[in-house]
Amino acid sequence: MTTPNTLSDFLMQVKENQLIWALQDKASEDWVVLDSINFENTDVMPLWSTEALAKSHCVEEWAEYTPVAITVADWMEFWVEDLLEDGVIIGLNWQENDDCFELELAEFTQSLATVEAL
Repeated sequence: MTTPNTLSDFLMQVKENQLIWALQDKASEDWVVLDSINFENTDVMPLWSTEALAKSHCVEEWAEYTPVAITVADWMEFWVEDLLEDGVIIGLNWQENDDCFELELAEFTQSLATVEAL
């Protein structure tokens, strides 16, 4: 498990622009969702705090994907309910071949709410 600073660092970066980044397939409009490396039978949606971090993963099997910004407000209004129904957890600033900091959707969303601009 990664140090607790991982979440706070992520939130500090998100607070400035009010954006989180995910990867979406250009053709099918599907989003990247992976098998969790920490929890059995659990899907994880990787999210990044910057476009550059997300874009660095658009290679090899994800070459057809593109980074897409999701506003914090849109996350709260449109994303949470669907991901909760699907049992998806969140991977923060996911890095291939590295320990991935994964957390429950509710914990991530509550933390994200603390940096949401009103």
